[in-house]
Amino acid sequence: MSANTRSSPTGQWIDNALETSVVGSFTKLGPLLRRRFAHWEGPSDASGRLVVVTGASSGLGREAARELGALGCTVVCVGRDEARLKAIVEEISKAGGNAVAEQADLGDLSKTADLARRVAASYPSIDILIHNAGALSNTRRLSPQGHEFTVAVQLLSPYLLTELLRPQLHAATQSKVLTMTSGGMYTERFDLETLEMSDATYKGAVAYARAKRAQVVLTAAWQRHEPENGTDFYAVHPGWAKTPGVAESLPLFNKLLGPLLRSPAEGVDTLVWLATSPPGEPQGGGLWLDRKQRPIYRLSRTRADGPTQERQQDDLLAWLNAATAAYR
Repeated sequence: MSANTRSSPTGQWIDNALETSVVGSFTKLGPLLRRRFAHWEGPSDASGRLVVVTGASSGLGREAARELGALGCTVVCVGRDEARLKAIVEEISKAGGNAVAEQADLGDLSKTADLARRVAASYPSIDILIHNAGALSNTRRLSPQGHEFTVAVQLLSPYLLTELLRPQLHAATQSKVLTMTSGGMYTERFDLETLEMSDATYKGAVAYARAKRAQVVLTAAWQRHEPENGTDFYAVHPGWAKTPGVAESLPLFNKLLGPLLRSPAEGVDTLVWLATSPPGEPQGGGLWLDRKQRPIYRLSRTRADGPTQERQQDDLLAWLNAATAAYR
């Protein structure tokens, strides 16, 4: 546990009770009670750090970019919508921060590769890379490379971007790569063969959950193969947050739980806390919610033992490497 988070026995009991309840943990009740009883302090000043945030033009990505800019980071804001990117860059700049816009469609691996080369040419060192881009689509679509779009945006593109920016990440002092995942991943087990859903089987929420599960597998795989004192990798679960994406993709869920949904600031608190914690702290490789590492399984049908997890990790890395080889 980091120095800016302290938990009493009462706080630990409350945290465990919230985690067991699921609803209490994932809604705004989670940060409300945990903040009080674990005595959360504000995130650290991060002046001088260079951070790249994908999906920075709206929702959780926009909030993360805004907060990191306020904490002194130079923020490279990545998104598809030029007008919205311009708006967040102007907001950060007017608040005294430093931000630039990089427009890119991360559903297209060629555009992701172009983005990586532009960023690499501009910045010799990257301290923090945040993979936040992604959306739940109720209609099956294919990327220009022929991959199911959910997998392309939330798995293939983050993998490619990370690998192309390895020299810049390794040039920093113990850099960090953070991936914004989702509690939806708890409902799905990892199965590489069914990761990309067909027309006949496609369901948007399931495709999304499978991609999010794969992000957690990838985070662990990256960390397991990373040399000591290299980059640290984290998967971050925001809880159930109120964002434009949730309202559009899950209208019934948004309506029923609206009053209990987290604000964007509550959703990105752990992301920002991890990003601005000292290099090398805390240990990488895990899944985080509300400033604490959480179990990666909740349902017995999704579980895998240690050797199986490592095999899944290596199979996923091999598949991602092959699928993106033409763009590296």
